[in-house]
Amino acid sequence: MKIKPLADRVLVVPAEAEQKTASGIIIPDTAKEKPLQGIVEATGKGTKEEEMLLKEGDRVLYGKYAGTELELDGKKYIMMRQSDILGVIE
Repeated sequence: MKIKPLADRVLVVPAEAEQKTASGIIIPDTAKEKPLQGIVEATGKGTKEEEMLLKEGDRVLYGKYAGTELELDGKKYIMMRQSDILGVIE
């Protein structure tokens, strides 16, 4: 199955949560923070008012509570509007 976003929506695959701290301490599952970056999997075509600036493969930053979490075939995604994306990592 494949998900095709409509209008100004973007489908993002969130990055994996950190397993260890910089000093090497292992982080338990209950203390892991939700990742705030991911890779764009698919985009809509945009709207008349707002053209789609993102493309598949872009690495993006988004807000902590942005979008709607989805799971399809065991893979996690986040569907959000282009305006919820804070920036592109180059």
